[in-house]
Amino acid sequence: MSDVAKKSLGGKVAHGKPSLKEGLARWLISGPPLLYLIFFFAVPTLIMAFAAFRYPGDYGGLAPLFDENGALDLTLESFAPFFSDFVYTAIFLKSLLFAVITTLVCLLMAYPLALLIARSPQKWRSLLVLLVILPFWSNFLIRIYAWMIILGPQSALTRGVNMLLGVFGFEPVSLLYSAFAVIIGLVYVHLPFMVLPLYANLEKHDPALLDAAQDLGAGAWQRFWRVTFPLSLPGVYAGAALVFIPALGIFALSDILGGTGGIMIGNVIKQQFLDSRDWPFGSVLSIMLTVAALAAAGFAALLARPRRRAYA
Repeated sequence: MSDVAKKSLGGKVAHGKPSLKEGLARWLISGPPLLYLIFFFAVPTLIMAFAAFRYPGDYGGLAPLFDENGALDLTLESFAPFFSDFVYTAIFLKSLLFAVITTLVCLLMAYPLALLIARSPQKWRSLLVLLVILPFWSNFLIRIYAWMIILGPQSALTRGVNMLLGVFGFEPVSLLYSAFAVIIGLVYVHLPFMVLPLYANLEKHDPALLDAAQDLGAGAWQRFWRVTFPLSLPGVYAGAALVFIPALGIFALSDILGGTGGIMIGNVIKQQFLDSRDWPFGSVLSIMLTVAALAAAGFAALLARPRRRAYA
């Protein structure tokens, strides 16, 4: 074996075994985020899962963990209402429907905008991205209360809609405190979360691919559906997850804009913890919500996996 080959192999071996300094540097970088996730996400989730098997206390909260005989006092009774009472199942399914509609509407609105930003001159991209994230600079509740004014019964939008409905012989409608208002608010709040992943993906596309497709005779729609859209699917899946998961569990927005007609599963969970003080049943609903969110994230990852292999 030549000296060059030995040095090459030696370099690979040395590179394959990181030094103590490199390992310490990695832990200093990844350690704080990992500890943060453990203490503020994993541990509360385990506490919530354990609370679901506890009895509710006489005055709310949780009953003692051990009974009079010193044995663990655990039960599955808190799971029964979710599967036996269709009211909670219906609210959960309605929340899923609202989240799906929000995700689809955000995708339809965000894709053209992200494509426009990605294909704009370089000097304008930063400004356009800044305009997308600009709503985050103001308070969430203030922006939602602004929609109460826009959708209110005396607003110009409501009057215009009812005037148009009257022309066609329909009864006037109330835009505020309805499912429509909840979906409008959900789309407004989560739209930037769809735009940013799509833009980050579309910006990296090689324009030579579109030029090659055009040289082969592909039209504008063919270039989009055969080149641009397949390459942007990782951004679509990432944006869908970022929109669907928080939209599924949100409660403040539906409280303000939805009223009784726009109640979602997040409102029921808040009610169980703060109003009814039935912490075990609130934990059960939280577990079901967490399982649904993990299933959605896993489904998105499953859809993205064949595409990643195809373009690898």
